Amino acid sequence: MTNKQLLGGFYKTLFSIAIPIILQNLLQTFVNMIDTVMVGRLGSVAIASVGLGNQIFFLLNMVTFGVSSGCAIFISQFWGAQDFKGIRKTFGIMLTLCFGFSLIFLAGGSMIPEKILRLYTNDEAVINEGVQYLRLVSLCYPLFAICFSCQMTFRSTERVILPMVTTAVSFMTNISLNYLLIFGFAPLSIPRMGVRGAALATVISRAIEMIITIVVASVKKYEAMGKIHELLGFDRAFLLKLVKVGIPVLLSESLWGLGITTQNSIFSHSGTDSFAAFSIMNTVNQLTWVFFIGMGSAASIILGKKIGAKDEEGARAYAHRFCWFMPLMGAIIGLLLFPLSRLLPFIFNVEPHIIAISQSMMIVLMCMYPSRAFNMLIIVGICRAGGDTIFASLIDNGWMWLIAIPLACLATFMWQSPAWTIMLCFETEQILKTLCGAIRVKSGKWLHSVIKN
Repeated sequence: MTNKQLLGGFYKTLFSIAIPIILQNLLQTFVNMIDTVMVGRLGSVAIASVGLGNQIFFLLNMVTFGVSSGCAIFISQFWGAQDFKGIRKTFGIMLTLCFGFSLIFLAGGSMIPEKILRLYTNDEAVINEGVQYLRLVSLCYPLFAICFSCQMTFRSTERVILPMVTTAVSFMTNISLNYLLIFGFAPLSIPRMGVRGAALATVISRAIEMIITIVVASVKKYEAMGKIHELLGFDRAFLLKLVKVGIPVLLSESLWGLGITTQNSIFSHSGTDSFAAFSIMNTVNQLTWVFFIGMGSAASIILGKKIGAKDEEGARAYAHRFCWFMPLMGAIIGLLLFPLSRLLPFIFNVEPHIIAISQSMMIVLMCMYPSRAFNMLIIVGICRAGGDTIFASLIDNGWMWLIAIPLACLATFMWQSPAWTIMLCFETEQILKTLCGAIRVKSGKWLHSVIKN
C-alpha cells in the first residue's frame, strides 16, 4: 500500500477520538483552575495550602494513570482484535488495583495530613490550612479511582462521549458548590467554609460523576461492562503478562509523579511567593496542555487498535505522521501562553510581584512547548501503544532524576536563583527526551503486539 492509502482518514480518525478527550480534560482543568481562582480570593496562603494539599491527589493520579495506562495498552489492542473477553478481564484488573491504591492514599490523607504537608513546607500558616483541606478532600480518592478506571477503559474502546459528559456534570456541580461552600450563602444558611468548602465541593462532584458513569455504561451495555466473574476471569499467565508490560508504566508514572512533587517541594522551599506563582503558572499551563494530553491519548488508542488488528504497516505510518504534527501544534498552541500571561493580574488576587514571577516562568514554558508536545506523543502515545514501556519509562524518568532535579536543587539551595531559572533547570530534561524519542521511533523498535499468545 502507498503512504497516502495507509494514512487515509488520519485527521478524521484522530480528531473524532481526540476532541472529546480534549474537552473532557479541559473541563477537568477548569475545575482545578476555578478552585485555584476562587480559593485565590482568600489570599496567597490559601492558594499555597490547597496547592500543596493537592500534591497527594497528584501522586494518586499518577499511580492510577500508570496502572490504567499499562492496562489500556492491552485493552486498545484487544479492541482492535474485537476480543471483548480480554477487554473485560483487563478492566477488572485495572479497577481492582486502582481502588486498592486509592485506599492507601485515603488513609494517609485523612490520618497523617500534617506529616505529609511538612514534607513540602515549613510554613505553619500553609500547613494549618492545608491540613483542613487534605483531611476532607481525601474522601474523594476511592470515588476518583473507580471513575478514572472506567473512563480510561471506555476511551480505549472509543467510547469517548460518556467520560466527556460526566466530567461536564462534575464541572458544573463543582463550580456551584464552590461558590456556595467556600464563601458561604446566607439565604440558605450555608456558612463560609474557606478551603474546607473547596474540598467538600470536590468530594460531592466526584461522587456524582462516578454514579452517572457506572449507571449509564451499564444501561447502554458498553463492551467493558461485564459481570463480576468476567471482570475477575483472568488467569495467572495473563496477569503475569500484564504485569510485565504494565509495571514499567506504573513505576514510570509513580517516579514521574514523585519527581513533580519534588519539583513542587523545591519551589516551595524557595519561598511561599515562588510556590504561589508556580501554582498560578501551572494552572494556566494546564488550560492549554489538555490539547496534547488528548492528542497523546488518541494516538495511543489509534496505534493500539491498528497493532491489535495486525496492521503494523499502518501503525508505523501513523506514528511518523504524529511525529511532525505534534511539535508543530506545540509551537502554535504554546504561543497562546503569552496573551494568557497578560491576563493574570485580572484573574488572581495576589501581589504584583507574584504575577511577575508567574509571567517569567510562562515564557520559559512557552519556548519548551514543541519539545514537550513531542515527548508526550512518544511516551504516552507511541511507545505505550506499542508495548515499549521499559524504554518509555527510562527516558521519562532518567533525565529528570539524573539531570533536571539535581540542577534545580543547585539553583535553589546553592545559587539562590530566581524562579524562572529554576524552571529552566527543570526543562533541560525535555530536550534530552526529544532526542532519544526521535531515535527510537526511527528505529521501529517501539512496536510490539502484547496480546499474542
